[in-house]
Amino acid sequence: MIIPLAACGETKQLQRQVYSMDTIMTITAYGKNAEKGLDAAEASILALEAMIDPDIETSACYAINHANGEEVNVNGLVAEMLEDAKLVNEQTEGAYDLTIYPLSKRWGFIDRKYYTPTAAEIAEDLARLCMADMQLTKFPTSGTYSVWLPSYGELSFASCAKGCAAKYAIDAMRKQGVTSGIVSLGGNVQTLGHKPDGSEWTIGITDPNNTSNYLATVLVGETAVVTSGPYQRYFPSDPSIHHILNPKTGYSTANGLTSVTIFCEDGTMADCLSTAMFVLGKSAALNYWKTYGGFEMLLISDDNTITATKGLMEKVAVTNPNYKLSFFE
Repeated sequence: MIIPLAACGETKQLQRQVYSMDTIMTITAYGKNAEKGLDAAEASILALEAMIDPDIETSACYAINHANGEEVNVNGLVAEMLEDAKLVNEQTEGAYDLTIYPLSKRWGFIDRKYYTPTAAEIAEDLARLCMADMQLTKFPTSGTYSVWLPSYGELSFASCAKGCAAKYAIDAMRKQGVTSGIVSLGGNVQTLGHKPDGSEWTIGITDPNNTSNYLATVLVGETAVVTSGPYQRYFPSDPSIHHILNPKTGYSTANGLTSVTIFCEDGTMADCLSTAMFVLGKSAALNYWKTYGGFEMLLISDDNTITATKGLMEKVAVTNPNYKLSFFE
């Protein structure tokens, strides 16, 4: 988990915890409008969860997964997640794919009833990958969208929902007049403005080898910060079997990375990218950044090296002497 480190000084601070999307979320707001901001942020998060939970029969996700090849109407918020996911899927040549959901269920990462599938079962679920075939159509007059998946496809928004939730929670607080705040959603942090004293926020980056400690801190302004790593969910009997599955192989990603943190203005895109870059691996992730840009990145490797993109220069401070930092330009 990434934890925001901020001193509130004499400015009024209110904080609230919300359980949603299978995690405890912490919302912090400063100033006279803090309580209204927390109410609005919480309502925004819970509303999004109701839209995208694949087990809620009234949700858009459930409708898409049970459409049997028919089109399903969705609102702009759901469409935004699908658009971002589709773009990253295309740009990474399938390294990021929301339709890996059936395989995630097969491994037990959804219900925590862990199971090692056979090669045949993995092949069967990989054959259901169809993010590249998904069609999203916009209807300008109504502002609505329709989404189409092949009849055999099922998707989950789990790998981008928290980023989207944080983004819209921040927007909800801003509309209530809050100018300084943080939303922390289990590995996803999004900040609103700067700290009350005008300084930057300090974000602690979890040490994947000791998750109770930080390995570095990063100074940020208003942005989303999202981390993906195998330590977030894995088989209790074997930590090498973790939830970040490679859509090319069907097995847990193993490429030398132990953590990827994305710094990006858009929380939804940051969430998509953190998973995608982890799956790609260090070299391909850095090539992606160089090709497309629009974000900064911090990569942790299993040899205890930290590679940060050049936009993080003078922002990163290593707090664990066992790690060595270098910058990629």
